Amino acid sequence: MKNVRLAAAEILLNVVDEGRSLSDELPRALADIEPDQQAFLQQLVYGSTRYYFALDELIQAMVAKPIKAKERLVHMLLAVGLYQLWHLDVAEHAAINETVEATLAAKRTWAKNLVNASLRRFQRERDALLADLRRTESFPGWLNKRLRQAWPEHYSDICRQSNVQGPMTLRVNAKHLSREAWLAKADAEGIVAQATAHSAVGATLVSPAPVFALPGFEQGDVSVQDEAAQMCARLLNVKDGERVLDACAAPGGKTGHLLESANIDMTALDVDEKRLSRVAENLTRIQQSAKLVAADAAELDSWWDGEPFDAILLDAPCSGTGVIRRHPDIKLLRKSADIKQLSQVQKKLLSQLWQTLKPGGRLLYATCSILPDENSEQIENFLAHHSDVIALEVDLPPDVDTEHGIQWLPQEGGHDGFYYAMLRKQAI
Repeated sequence: MKNVRLAAAEILLNVVDEGRSLSDELPRALADIEPDQQAFLQQLVYGSTRYYFALDELIQAMVAKPIKAKERLVHMLLAVGLYQLWHLDVAEHAAINETVEATLAAKRTWAKNLVNASLRRFQRERDALLADLRRTESFPGWLNKRLRQAWPEHYSDICRQSNVQGPMTLRVNAKHLSREAWLAKADAEGIVAQATAHSAVGATLVSPAPVFALPGFEQGDVSVQDEAAQMCARLLNVKDGERVLDACAAPGGKTGHLLESANIDMTALDVDEKRLSRVAENLTRIQQSAKLVAADAAELDSWWDGEPFDAILLDAPCSGTGVIRRHPDIKLLRKSADIKQLSQVQKKLLSQLWQTLKPGGRLLYATCSILPDENSEQIENFLAHHSDVIALEVDLPPDVDTEHGIQWLPQEGGHDGFYYAMLRKQAI
């Protein structure tokens, strides 16, 4: 079995230098780790990724000569070691000694003294080193700038909430049982949960739990889904018999929620055929079905049969800046130039899918972004170029003021950052 700190450093190296995602790297690494160390590996990986920019600054301040490019694994071992000393409730001697041992497991004997000296220096000079730290929020510069410009009064809180683990929130399958009935089952099994504030089928766990420990999970009684994501089905408010499209469906959480809400004719569309298989798996578990189509939603000729939809959910590809606390590698993988490219994709999807909507039908545009370029500004542009659209009021309390739609920001113990705009098509 692999040294857990070395495994964490290798994953961090692949994310930072190779641009790979945690969702791909972590599952592969867990197979080589002792079962009782797997949770610790996840903690190390998520934490050192979350604080990488600050950890990198600390390393540069403490290491006299930059570590050579071919030895970047040692740089990542230092980051993992510093994260333990700074943020984890781990015995300091164990954090230092085990990280030093990881240099030997990595066959980097030359780095043993460097890692030992650097970590012990942080142990001695912690307060002074942290006082000099410029990137305490540990966000990339381009995102810092955008967030400060967009939400100057909320910037500090956004950073703080994005750097803590989000709560584990569940969606109770209303076709199987009520939320109150599921909460009673959970309580009987010693699982402490409470009803969400905005979703009538949501429940937040006081402490995260393995999904298979949740009452009725295998039977489809409950699914993991943040409260903000649950709002999509509530706002679209589908009715029995309606023809509905989930335009960017994978991995299928919102598709499933829509199907649990009413008896509808559902088409779930996604450009990635592999990811569409996840939709199928999720629907099978909750005992629902839909027409699954692998195609680019913006290329209508490749998938649309010409019959219009009553309701469309466009949960558009976006920067993911509202869910960084769940996907900290977004800080490392996203670039400033991505926002313009994503905005163009969103614009095209909106324009094309609008053609597939019935007069009188409704389209919910949603993203897990907190950047106006992808949200209120996108809707403002759409309204300016389409005469057959009415922007409807969204029945949710906003976290911040926006000209169009509703913007939620990540909340402590509550929902993720999300944006919603409801559009109705009128006959011309």
